[in-house]
Amino acid sequence: MIPRQCKRLAEVDFPIAAVSRHAVREKSIRHGHPSTLHLWWARRPLASSRAVLLALLLPDPCDPHCPGAFKEAASKLLPSVGGGKGKSDTDLRCGLLKFIADFANWDNAANSTFLNVGRSLVTAAHGEEPPLVVDPFAGGGSIPLEALRLGCEAFASDLNPVACLILKVMLEDIPRHGPELAGELREAGAEIKRRAERELADLYPADPPPPDSGGATPIAYLWARTVRCEAPDCGAEIPLMRSFWLCKKAKRKRALRHSVERVDGVPPKVLFEVFDPKTEREVRGGTVTRAKATCLCCGAVLPPERVRLQLAAQRGGADAKFDADGTRIGGARMTVVVTLRPNKKGRHYRLPSDADYAAVRQAQTRVSSLLEEWERGGKQGLCPVPDEPLPPIGTLGFRVQRYGMLQWGDLFTARQKLALVTISNLIRNSSSDEAVAAGIRMALSKVADFNSAIARWAVPRETSAATFGRQALPMVWDFCETCPIGGSTGSLEGAAAYGSAFARNFSGKSGQAQQSDATDHPLPNEAVGVWFTDPPYYDAVPYSDLSDFFLVWLKRSLPNHSILSDPFDQENPLSPKTAEIVQDEVKSSAGHPKDREWFEDSMARVFSEGRRVLMEEGVGSVVFAHKTTEGWEALLSGMIRGGWTITGSWPIATERGGRLRARDSAALATSVHIICRPRSENAPIGEWGDVLRELPLRVADWMEHLQGEGVRGADLVFACIGPALEVFSRYRAVETAEGRQVGLPEYLEKVWEVVGRAALEQVLGTAEASARNGMAGALEEDSRLTALFLWALQGTQEQGRTDQAYDRQPTKDADSAVRDAPASPEPDEEREEAVAKATAKGFQLPFDVVRRFSQPMGIDLDHWTGRVIAQEKGVVRLLPVAERAKELFGEDSAASAADWIETGPNEGQQAALFPELVEQWQAPPGGRVGVAQLGADAVRHPPGVTALDRVHAAMLLQSGGHANALRTLILAEQERAPDFLRLSNALSALYPRGSREKRLLDAMLLAVPR
Repeated sequence: MIPRQCKRLAEVDFPIAAVSRHAVREKSIRHGHPSTLHLWWARRPLASSRAVLLALLLPDPCDPHCPGAFKEAASKLLPSVGGGKGKSDTDLRCGLLKFIADFANWDNAANSTFLNVGRSLVTAAHGEEPPLVVDPFAGGGSIPLEALRLGCEAFASDLNPVACLILKVMLEDIPRHGPELAGELREAGAEIKRRAERELADLYPADPPPPDSGGATPIAYLWARTVRCEAPDCGAEIPLMRSFWLCKKAKRKRALRHSVERVDGVPPKVLFEVFDPKTEREVRGGTVTRAKATCLCCGAVLPPERVRLQLAAQRGGADAKFDADGTRIGGARMTVVVTLRPNKKGRHYRLPSDADYAAVRQAQTRVSSLLEEWERGGKQGLCPVPDEPLPPIGTLGFRVQRYGMLQWGDLFTARQKLALVTISNLIRNSSSDEAVAAGIRMALSKVADFNSAIARWAVPRETSAATFGRQALPMVWDFCETCPIGGSTGSLEGAAAYGSAFARNFSGKSGQAQQSDATDHPLPNEAVGVWFTDPPYYDAVPYSDLSDFFLVWLKRSLPNHSILSDPFDQENPLSPKTAEIVQDEVKSSAGHPKDREWFEDSMARVFSEGRRVLMEEGVGSVVFAHKTTEGWEALLSGMIRGGWTITGSWPIATERGGRLRARDSAALATSVHIICRPRSENAPIGEWGDVLRELPLRVADWMEHLQGEGVRGADLVFACIGPALEVFSRYRAVETAEGRQVGLPEYLEKVWEVVGRAALEQVLGTAEASARNGMAGALEEDSRLTALFLWALQGTQEQGRTDQAYDRQPTKDADSAVRDAPASPEPDEEREEAVAKATAKGFQLPFDVVRRFSQPMGIDLDHWTGRVIAQEKGVVRLLPVAERAKELFGEDSAASAADWIETGPNEGQQAALFPELVEQWQAPPGGRVGVAQLGADAVRHPPGVTALDRVHAAMLLQSGGHANALRTLILAEQERAPDFLRLSNALSALYPRGSREKRLLDAMLLAVPR
């Protein structure tokens, strides 16, 4: 066993950069990855889970209390994986860190050599009885799965029934049955597919053989919801389409082109044809933007409220409407059928035929018959089509209710409903082994994910995209219906293949999964070796509401199963909402609204439970990805109150740079893994003075280490909170010399000040790091504010990114799950509104982050608002240089100022930046003043003009092409003081690459005389 006094590797060092690379790469892994088994939101990457878990399990060889037997075993094991060279303890530590980094690689996850070394190291550290790893918010199961891979015991729990079913299959069924289950799943899936084909073949007919058609097989049907134009003398049907593109591949472009048919006495009609555009200009834009619909016949715009009202009358408008003769008269319109042709590569596109609509109408008839039969039978059991209610309007991430979709069944077309009902019945009535049937149910969820009226056609990849491109259910105007009995994306066959691949690739012992409340854990005291979890973050992800999308179909394939019910409320037909620890003011718990206070109190109880079940010599880790300092303070305070000591923190990049939040939010690129230990019951009281003296040293060491790993900006700030809290949380209380107890908020203010001053010292120098207002030798307040702002804006994963940073805006974050076919984010109403707000010019950070930096440094944000920054609804925006032109140069602009600098001031030209020049300059007889006559003293500024103002003025002159005036200004600044060039160089290093400001600064600096 590892002595309690011995530090774990995670408390002293960690290969951040290498593990981050593997975690980000994992987002594109498909084959055999558990994310393809079943979607779960904000799933932890396996790479980071495996690496952190190993670092928690293994002792630090450099610690004097590290068991000699472990060091001896590690020295023998590591050479087989290319590590362990050298004889010192430091060499051994480096070898272990290298192994952790290499094992994080997905390619090594199932490598027998790496598996044997990892499991043997754990055994060497803990003996033959493996430690128990517990995750009370197991969700998608990454952490317990990696515990099993490493040979540990694993106990995974979650309140959500869908999560519990995923955990049961992934942690119990698949490990217990082994790789043989892969073949059984494949066979069972094929059998259910064959039976489904017999029942559904007439609903997805193949094209007629030649010569009538090409004998093609439809794989997807593209639909557009429709509304009626309300302009006088029009009344045309408006197909709601985001885009007319079908395929945009370099050598194969396809799109729709429309024409208008006008016949007297009836509304005009829109006709479509498929064509091959040669240029982008040939393809018109969509007909709907931010819920405003544009008529293709008359150009009138239907406002959002009318669009919503018309679609609400159609219960969302996903189904076509037919008259008694079977002719489509309204509702959704099929725009294109996507097919595969025999012996021909690629997708092919054709217009819908009468036969295509006839199959849709037949599906509607059969669904009606199903419902009538259920009603005639007294409505026994569940309704065949999900009739459970959607969450109320206002629920986070949901927008569909405003368009008339009020039940879960409304999210599906009639043909999709019938297909899912049929597959559910076949799974329920199959004679497969329980584990096989559970695996096939995972496939059912995947089929539902790709077969809803919220799924899209992904033009860049020319394939269907799943419903959940992110953790929300937004409104989708035009959607893609796939063929679930075919062999393409969204089919039962493909879904079962993913489950089979995971079962074949995973190697590990079986664990235990159980439905339970994290605030009342079922395990006894001191039973756990490692407590490792990724908790929910306030209102970032509405897990239970989203999971009901799958729950309603799983219940129909597994009726009356205890795991798919609410253990706290038997009358609730959906997943538990009351006890779920998610901030949601729409709901209440025990009469108390589930607000921020309720969430923080609940999390504090969770941390107390974690401390209770953990052994005294055990270790814990909590993943924090929350993006506000208030959120951090509340959760960390709950941990400290719950009896934990923070001993480290490691920011691991887990997100792709191109994801939505990287483009239009201030979301961090990393998830910070807080390392913690149970605080001793005999912990002493700390002295405030001693804590303050130790804090800067601890933070400085940590910052240096993290920067060496490529961690930057806000990621670095949050990662420094861990070691800073180690200083504070090792005591049961911290008191001043007068006996006053110091609270965590007061201490964190000092942490922010220390981090801010360390950052300023790096980017501007020692004087600025220790400066208060008016301090001689230091740059002014606005320069320090700008430098700190840009430093915090840097992201661990944003090096090398371009103007995407202009779109940063704070958001509630939780990362989207790995998808087997993730769509490139495409606009929906909610996203368009968010992006429109986010594209205000200028870099943005949450107000609360900027405030934390500025207050301890004596920087008054209000003083600089309107001059250097703008404050807008919880956001601080750094004003672009272009917005400062009027303030710096007055109404006459930079051009007039440049002319004035070059030729001398003419009467009436009063540039705000150079007012003293006007007063001091006297034109010599006959005319013009040259640069030499102007002199350095002339180009100077009154007390209210700062070094930052002068740099921005030079940038504006550069932008306007006023080279002579710029050279004059630079020459004067060089003679006057070094501040101008010092600040210019510092800002050039801080502005994101590719940003307009950086380009201007770099070009301006090229004009500096050498």
